[in-house]
Amino acid sequence: MTVAISKRGDVEPFHAMDILAEANRLKALGLPVVSMAVGQPSDPAPRDVREAAAQALALGRIGYTDALGLRSLRETISGHYADHYGLEVPPERIAVTTGSSAAFNLAFLAMFDPGDRVAIAAPGYPAYRNIMAALGLDVVEIELDGAPYLHAEHLREAHAATPVKGVLFASPANPTGAAIPAEELRELIETAGELGISVISDEIYHRLSYSAPDVSALSFGADVTVINSFSKYYCMTGWRIGWMVLPEKLVRPVERIAQSLYISAPELSQIAAIKAFGATAELEEVKARYAWNRELLQLRLPELGFVFAAPMDGAFYAFCDVTKLTNDSMAFAKRMLAEAQVAATPGRDFDPLAGHRYMRFSYAGSHADMVTAIDRIEGWLSKR
Repeated sequence: MTVAISKRGDVEPFHAMDILAEANRLKALGLPVVSMAVGQPSDPAPRDVREAAAQALALGRIGYTDALGLRSLRETISGHYADHYGLEVPPERIAVTTGSSAAFNLAFLAMFDPGDRVAIAAPGYPAYRNIMAALGLDVVEIELDGAPYLHAEHLREAHAATPVKGVLFASPANPTGAAIPAEELRELIETAGELGISVISDEIYHRLSYSAPDVSALSFGADVTVINSFSKYYCMTGWRIGWMVLPEKLVRPVERIAQSLYISAPELSQIAAIKAFGATAELEEVKARYAWNRELLQLRLPELGFVFAAPMDGAFYAFCDVTKLTNDSMAFAKRMLAEAQVAATPGRDFDPLAGHRYMRFSYAGSHADMVTAIDRIEGWLSKR
């Protein structure tokens, strides 16, 4: 029997997940692996979130919701924008999604056609590139060349070379943690508007900023599409729940596509997510530990030869130039895992061109794990 295989599946693997799989294999063999590879909080969802889910499950009426999500959750998210940013975002412009991953799918499908050119920053989150490639979009990777974040001139130069239809950026960013300052974010969005480029702002690391308050792209225009998630600050990775804030003209197209692709986000997760916004005290304790871990890495990584490639403004990542230690971060990461039992992500995930020079370390784990990881890396390097 013939098996049809499309070219859409011929995308780069997500190397962080491959490293995680190998780390899990070693753990299953009894090795005490410490993972700094994946951006996943080590804490569970807040207590009230879990209790709300348990109560809903006990009632047993878990089913489909409207494709755009429960009205009560959309209203709660709307309130979050008023409370946290001082912005008025009507619930009607909010779509609840099956994690931010579904939100990216929906945004790309609703906004662009096959062959459209969409710009992203390099280094950047690999799923952007892979999802767009699978959907037949032409991905334009803008090399930052040492700049900490994408700025207006980057976009202007890329568009002048060959016009782009859209731009996607994150602030704070994965893998660097760098945040775009407010005035430069304004200039970037205004430049996109001037050039006729649609904007998608990935804000899933908001509320995990250490150097300045969060600034949403929505502050500078209602025509941007914003994507967020309960996975990071709210510690709800496996719950697969996120949201989008859409320009009015995109709401119905996104709804129509979501009806066929997803029907709706899981109702159990939606019910629970309503409680996440009331768990700030609990979540700020988790964030304080990230800040503690961040201080440790800021001190110790440079001592070991890892040079920060960007400021660690937010999220829970350190992105490091490793050329003092290796010219092949993929091989280096595999050896570090096998020999030191510390997992980190090679830069190839984030930048196919220059990624061999970089590695990403996640500091979302416990402080004890971070101390152990640094000590192991130091001991391993001393023997190489």
